[in-house]
Amino acid sequence: MPYVSCPSAVVETPVSVVWGLLLEPTRWGNVFDLRVLSVDPPGPAVAGQEVRGETGRNLHLKLTFRMKEIDSEHHRLRMDVNLPFGLAVREDLRCTPLDATHCQVDYRCDFGFPSGWRGILLRLLLNPNLDSGPEDSLSRLKRAAEQGYGG
Repeated sequence: MPYVSCPSAVVETPVSVVWGLLLEPTRWGNVFDLRVLSVDPPGPAVAGQEVRGETGRNLHLKLTFRMKEIDSEHHRLRMDVNLPFGLAVREDLRCTPLDATHCQVDYRCDFGFPSGWRGILLRLLLNPNLDSGPEDSLSRLKRAAEQGYGG
């Protein structure tokens, strides 16, 4: 059974600033807890693009992001993320303009676990912390957007 995390935040910057950060995967290391290793094909986010990276300070966990949908008109980004141990996440980010200088970012993460005993064990180990990853990523995005806009 999947687990869903849906943090949301109001960001004190125009939606174009947040959207601009999301569309530049080569710069995600400046925003998120991620060291970008490769972007294929290079350049701004496009459907089908693959981003490989590592997260963590002491234990470097390898991640692969696959862009599924980029809807610039509605400021929506969907991607699949593969993490170690067979954990998969479907991410859906939506940026909604509230006014000229504020937007809301909704970040839905559907966590999928491997089948069998490995999935049960992984879910038991991670369950207390499943919300912390998306919340941290959203907090970092908010901070980077507001600092970039203010600076």
